[in-house]
Amino acid sequence: MSKSDLEKRSVAGEELRGRDILCFSHDWTGDPLSKTHLMRVLSKDNRILWINAIANRMPTTSSKDMSRIVKKLKAFVEPVREVEPNIFVLNPLAFPSYGNTSILKINQSFLARQVKKAMRRLGMHDAVNMVFNPAAGMIAGRLGESELIYYCVDEYTAFTGASNGLKAVEDSLFKRADLVIVSAENLLDKKRHFNSNTSLIRHGTDWRHFRTALDPSLAIPAEVADLPRPIIGFHGLLADWVDYELIKKTAEHFSGGSVVLIGKIAVDAEQKVKILNGVPNIHFLGRKPYAELPAYCKTFDVALNPFAINELTLAANPLKVREYLAAGLPVVSTDIPEVHVLPDCLVGIDHADFIAKIEAALANPKPRDVVSDAIAHESWESKVDELRMLICQNRLRDPAANNSASNEPDAKDGLAT
Repeated sequence: MSKSDLEKRSVAGEELRGRDILCFSHDWTGDPLSKTHLMRVLSKDNRILWINAIANRMPTTSSKDMSRIVKKLKAFVEPVREVEPNIFVLNPLAFPSYGNTSILKINQSFLARQVKKAMRRLGMHDAVNMVFNPAAGMIAGRLGESELIYYCVDEYTAFTGASNGLKAVEDSLFKRADLVIVSAENLLDKKRHFNSNTSLIRHGTDWRHFRTALDPSLAIPAEVADLPRPIIGFHGLLADWVDYELIKKTAEHFSGGSVVLIGKIAVDAEQKVKILNGVPNIHFLGRKPYAELPAYCKTFDVALNPFAINELTLAANPLKVREYLAAGLPVVSTDIPEVHVLPDCLVGIDHADFIAKIEAALANPKPRDVVSDAIAHESWESKVDELRMLICQNRLRDPAANNSASNEPDAKDGLAT
């Protein structure tokens, strides 16, 4: 390593330490995602104001959406609260419409006031604004932030029901950000034309947590302890990007075994998932606490990533795959690009090949500790180190680039002012 590289590493080690960080993300009470893990690492050295989800789509009349609206309204009147050391949560209120200029202007003003009030209450200033939710692009640059980072982990406009106008908001955010981070090679290829300061940081994993699946003393949950084997498992959101026909075929092929599905059913998948009703060896266990997932993984013989192939999933980097691997499990996935870079993940190019890969994984299992050890370096701490290095390089490349005034949304970028 050259002297200049050593100096850069030394400077990078001080980045994002002793700072105030704004994090626009999903709801804190949701399943831990990449943003959750990154902020937990960063909270050791920084204060985090976590801003709960700003909707990317119009709500439906489903009971789940109506229940969420009620919860949002109740949460709005709650003060900012500290949920973990140095992590403070704000419940904002906004109208989920991005194609209407008048509503967009109202949202910009209303949201900015809410966030600034929370910042004043916490004594935050010169914050680093780290945006994971593209809807926050409407106020990014209006909060007195010293730096704007867009951390893009999905092809958001490809989600079912994404609001009209969200693309313009996100495109503007890409252009105005001081630094853009993406989590998949596909996103890097598609987004870097917006901003020359765009880099790839693939997801990490909570390796120590999922490694506990190898602990002989870890108790197996009673609801899966006596299921017929092989146990073919899945954990995650049962959303409309999951291939339910493939899950059904898998269950029918392994009719003497069990297919275990852990996770809640998303509103957009309620009709699709009905294809699995009546299949006797498919077991819906619902959402489980994050702390309990290693115990369920311990029971799996093979873990699945059965994503349908579409614009959304081709840009996805599913956390569950690394979590399965950290638990020592062989993994079989459909053919999405990001799984090809991982060890011990077999890829099925079609339904028949997917089932054949499950057969192969069952017939030739690797020692679980070997599988887990191969992913140990992919920790969230290592990903924060990558982030700090990129911020350092960006500042060294152009110290004058981090000017929050230049980041304010402008009408010519498709946003109302």
